[in-house]
Amino acid sequence: MKKLLLSAIVFATLASCKDDDPVNNQDINYTKLPQEFPFSKLATVNSVDVIHGGFGSGSAAHPTRKGEFYVITDRGPNTDYLNGKKFLVPDFTPTIMHFKINADGNIEVIKYIKLKNPSGQPITGLPNPAGMGSTGETAYDSSGNVLGTDNYGLDSESIVAAADGTFWVSDEYGPHIVHYSAEGVELERISPIGVNTGPRKLPAVLAKRRANRGMEGLCITPDGKTLVGTIQSTMYVPTKALATNTTLTRIVTFDIATGQTKQYLYKQNGSGSDSVCDITAISSTEFLVIERDGNYGSQGGTKKVYRINIAGASDVNGTDITAVDGMKINNKTLEQSTWDEITNAGIKPVSKVLAVDLVAKLGYEHDKFEGIVYLGNNKLAVFNDDDFGVLDDGNGNPKAKILPKTGKVDKGTMYVVDIQ
Repeated sequence: MKKLLLSAIVFATLASCKDDDPVNNQDINYTKLPQEFPFSKLATVNSVDVIHGGFGSGSAAHPTRKGEFYVITDRGPNTDYLNGKKFLVPDFTPTIMHFKINADGNIEVIKYIKLKNPSGQPITGLPNPAGMGSTGETAYDSSGNVLGTDNYGLDSESIVAAADGTFWVSDEYGPHIVHYSAEGVELERISPIGVNTGPRKLPAVLAKRRANRGMEGLCITPDGKTLVGTIQSTMYVPTKALATNTTLTRIVTFDIATGQTKQYLYKQNGSGSDSVCDITAISSTEFLVIERDGNYGSQGGTKKVYRINIAGASDVNGTDITAVDGMKINNKTLEQSTWDEITNAGIKPVSKVLAVDLVAKLGYEHDKFEGIVYLGNNKLAVFNDDDFGVLDDGNGNPKAKILPKTGKVDKGTMYVVDIQ
């Protein structure tokens, strides 16, 4: 079986948290690491190598087998171009990688699982058409020719590995939460508009997510009953111009058995341009959440994880989840309201405290960390999104994504760090 080494760094305990965490990781050998994923080349575009990477947009632990993980790609290598994106490999299929850390500290890839539509055909990362989750983005190939859409396309950003062997994946188009079989075949697609399969829906207001900033994080509560998703940034509710509270974003929960949803407000510590990324569960009410900016860690970037609690937070779902602007206070949407107005209306956001600052504690080098998994015993696994080793050159063409501190092409890396 193919062997793969993955970077991991174990750091001294920053502070004690709980002594009764259910998972004991002391027998997992992290000490032989760090090492990067030795990805192969996916393509060469305009003389720039695109690596077969991207694993790290989201991550999850195997529900029963300690030391095994799943990581997922996003929609594929792309660059900004005109009113959309150039898809450098248009037929790329969003993919899950299942791997384990062996006793010798090496990483063994168990399998790759390509995502498929209900008929079992591989999907692409191309945008959805109008009425099926479109963000308004146009897809182009690397030469600037317009591409089509994909009814089942996904900009996958996070993954949940369920106890029954299936997967739940969140994305930034619809935004959708999609249920896949163990083989990656779509079983159900849940969105604010209700598309493709099944009648269950997310709150309609979530359709006002910003393009490329939809449902960035997803996890499942330890009892396996509830999915918990994070919206990356302030949504445009009711419109881009009127959504003035740029540090407000939302957390949505979905009861798997009943389809019931709830929403909670999340107050970002940084600027409105920062991102709320992946989420991982500690308990049914406590979670760890990523907040980051787009800068490299070695150039003063913000890369933090917060411990949050939804137990005392207000459910802002409202009485009608089909309301396109969601709950209002004083005839204004929540995104139009100041935090003082929200507080005066008796609405409480989730509580939060800093769990770890990766730049301060680790000298974190990457610009993106988008996958986290709580391992128990105050340990957190962190994965970065390497963007397939390419960036936009400012003209819609790819250039190599070089880490400024090391001068190396960015590649998928795993860290393990102790948290407060």
